[in-house]
Amino acid sequence: MDGVTLTPLKIIPHPSGDVLHGIKSSEDSFAGFGEAYFSTINKDSVKGWKKHSTMTLNLVVPKGEIQFVIFDDRDKSTTQGGFMSISLSLKNYQRLTVSPGLWVGFKGLSLENILLNLASIEHDPAEAVNMPLDFLDFNWDLECK
Repeated sequence: MDGVTLTPLKIIPHPSGDVLHGIKSSEDSFAGFGEAYFSTINKDSVKGWKKHSTMTLNLVVPKGEIQFVIFDDRDKSTTQGGFMSISLSLKNYQRLTVSPGLWVGFKGLSLENILLNLASIEHDPAEAVNMPLDFLDFNWDLECK
């Protein structure tokens, strides 16, 4: 999808505990740093829809499995009207970079789920729009198993 990048990340095994990479400032998808925060989501719970006007999201799942769904309603986008769905976990350890202007929602698929957002700017409630789940025609039960 236009405005979305998936970056495979390294997991460096260590007998005392692994090292999980997140992001490097030298990567093309790095859009600056504002803050890093963790968010949890319960199994079968859904959070969304949210659209940021300025913030670039850099989402990593170090624990559990989370299904992310992105919707593009941007004018003149090559993927306007399209959905993208990707499940991230340690088995599919990647960073999902989402540009501003795209709607994002996510669903917890495991018992315990944690995501890390390495956001390009500090949180500002005035730069994001939240909508209820029925805002978009997407069936979370059918599409995210």
